[in-house]
Amino acid sequence: MSSVDLSQYGITVTNVLRNASPAVLYEQALARGDGEIVSNGALAARSGEKTGRSPKDKRIVDEPSTTDDIWWGDVNIKLSEKTFEVNKRRAIDFLNTRDQLYVVDGLAGWDEKHQIKVRIICLNAYHALFMHNMLIRPTPEQLAAFGEPDYVIFNSGLFPANPLTNEMSSATSVDLNFAKGEFVILGTQYAGEMKKGVFTIMNYLLPKKGVMSMHCSANEGADGDVSLFFGLSGTGKTTLSADPRRKLIGDDEHGWSDDGVFNIEGGCYAKCIDLSQEKEPEIWDAIRYGSVVENVVYDPHTRVVDYGDKSITENTRCSYPVEYIPNVKLPCTGGHPKNVIFLTCDAFGVLPPVSKLTPEQAMYHFISGYTAKVAGTEMGVTEPEATFSACFGAAFMVWHPAKYAELLADKIAKNGSQAWLVNTGWSGGAYGTGARMSLKYTRAMLDAIHDGSLDEAKTETDPIFGLEVPTECAGVPSEILIARNTWADKNAYDEKAKHLASLFHQNFAKFADQASDAIKNAGPKL
Repeated sequence: MSSVDLSQYGITVTNVLRNASPAVLYEQALARGDGEIVSNGALAARSGEKTGRSPKDKRIVDEPSTTDDIWWGDVNIKLSEKTFEVNKRRAIDFLNTRDQLYVVDGLAGWDEKHQIKVRIICLNAYHALFMHNMLIRPTPEQLAAFGEPDYVIFNSGLFPANPLTNEMSSATSVDLNFAKGEFVILGTQYAGEMKKGVFTIMNYLLPKKGVMSMHCSANEGADGDVSLFFGLSGTGKTTLSADPRRKLIGDDEHGWSDDGVFNIEGGCYAKCIDLSQEKEPEIWDAIRYGSVVENVVYDPHTRVVDYGDKSITENTRCSYPVEYIPNVKLPCTGGHPKNVIFLTCDAFGVLPPVSKLTPEQAMYHFISGYTAKVAGTEMGVTEPEATFSACFGAAFMVWHPAKYAELLADKIAKNGSQAWLVNTGWSGGAYGTGARMSLKYTRAMLDAIHDGSLDEAKTETDPIFGLEVPTECAGVPSEILIARNTWADKNAYDEKAKHLASLFHQNFAKFADQASDAIKNAGPKL
């Protein structure tokens, strides 16, 4: 731990802790009321009013050097250089009111050819510990030679943006300026904004170099075979990649270069809702001293966390260093993927639990990025609701989705990777009627993918979705593999399947002008 001079940013605070150890950050958090220690040894913190990201308040500066690259629209909303400077000034002015600040200097990208240096300047120990976990922690030698960072995050999230400022939509503003290498946070203390801010930066920089940036987890088998797991929140990326028989490369953000796969992060960020030791022992055991649990509910006397309590938010989270997973691969790199797995949580209950994809189908489902919300999770949602997020991570994509799809298609073709669609959602009926797919069965299907037996299994073509569905898999009852067979009312299945197919078509229409006929024809049949 050392101090650092921040005067180059206009920050005059002199009491600055740089790269403090977890022990010091625990002390600071307790002394300053930033958090409490729970029974498993983790630091528990609250993020205030915002318990998730604020995508509608994210802005990217429109400036000459990057404007032609960016996929402008609802995801990447334009911000003028002047307004960025107004918000940055507001953030720095608030930082200057504090008696102490925290700096975390870390790295993003385990492949040194594509690594960047990131500096976090923040107000509280909880955020510093969170990013100590999530960035790659430099060695003492690397820290001594760190020099100037490539990107700086000014986190003044405790202080609101001025909603009357031009181009602001609320008192929250998350602003990125690629030309200046600066990122400003106002009006939200949700720690995930910093993590996803770094991912957004890498999602711009890596494709510019011909490297595929991916919202996915990755692991490696004993023979060096790598699998990627793409999926939106709640589909099982973190859970399924934490496999005791395989080495974890990373749980959320990766790059795929000509040399293979590399993790972008130094930690994992797992959902905690309904976490159990029985179902997810690796994640359960990783929540210990040095970890940060965010927005969880715990007994005030015993400090035992109730992971089933959703009273603060369903988006309870835990941040821990990647080496807290016992079978982690260090450094977090691997070869070219043998299997590319798209995870979806289909609450309509009509997609097969596992299916083999052609290259064209892989591109179609990658561009679509489908999962579903279930009734009861949001106000007004009474039936399953389809959600499509391009590339399984549109909220963090900077280029047009076609660029990421082209990169993925190229990587798959060059390396002979096999793509799969795995449904971790409902079987035997839609949400409310059917049941969630057993994690035991999903793991058995993944085992069969990894040992090669599913690639050799007999298949049946789904008449609506056109998917090649294996009809046998070790450890899985055969009647579960064909989704229609699990429904008591076959006509109801057909109706629901046609409905989902129509939603796929409606969504894909906005990408049709960028897709080949082969990819367009790889979608569901109506």
